[in-house]
Amino acid sequence: MIEDIELETLINEVYEYYGFDFSSYSRASLKRRVYRVYQLDGFTHFHEFLSRVRTDAEYYKRMVDEITVNVTEMFRDPSFYSILRNEILPLLGTKPFIRLWHAGCSTGEEVYSMAIMLKEAGLLHKSLIYATDINATVLETAKKGIFPLRMMKEYSQNYRDAGGQEDFSSYYTANYGIAKFNEELSQKMVYSQHNLVSDTSFNEFDMILCRNVLIYFDNQLQKRVINLFDESLAVLGFLALGTKETIKYSISPGKYKQYEKEKIWRKIR
Repeated sequence: MIEDIELETLINEVYEYYGFDFSSYSRASLKRRVYRVYQLDGFTHFHEFLSRVRTDAEYYKRMVDEITVNVTEMFRDPSFYSILRNEILPLLGTKPFIRLWHAGCSTGEEVYSMAIMLKEAGLLHKSLIYATDINATVLETAKKGIFPLRMMKEYSQNYRDAGGQEDFSSYYTANYGIAKFNEELSQKMVYSQHNLVSDTSFNEFDMILCRNVLIYFDNQLQKRVINLFDESLAVLGFLALGTKETIKYSISPGKYKQYEKEKIWRKIR
């Protein structure tokens, strides 16, 4: 395993050479992810790994991509999507136009899940989904809307568990082991790179989704990101986080009301 002092050296060197700040990431999670890249690429001495990161910008980029990629799937936690379908979307539907932000969207599975739900609620035509991630490589994957065909059985089950009634395969074209999702969905998506650690608010949204990203950050950075979301959210807008995440220690009491049992909050003032 990597020593604490080695991890701190890496954090400092990356900041000094590339200006990228990993210092607010949860150390345990960061250590696991760095060690995974270290092993994957066959290093035996940490100084060799460090030297490669320092002198090879392409390798540094690969390391960041590997560290920042999040595991995701379509209609993950179907009970969350069920509440979205039955209770949140009807409220958003009263607006003339709906802006949504998927922060930390990874390879885009949850963005396409949302687009499908908006279509089924008759709201896609008046919606725009902004999808951002720090990782440029996963954004390229997300933009294409192409996912492994072998995952569709599981995603189709998630979709049904979330209350989906349509034939899930009608949303994509299957070819050579891949599923390409319909352009009608991707036309309503805007993908761009955004760093939750250092970038600021860029619009006002009716709903912000950032599920299972904050768990990788320390408490201080979690607070900063929650405040960024608060600045970016319209009054009566919704904020959705992952199952182990909360706004409890970041926002003054009474400003948000928790919605149902899921990690969804509504901004009430």
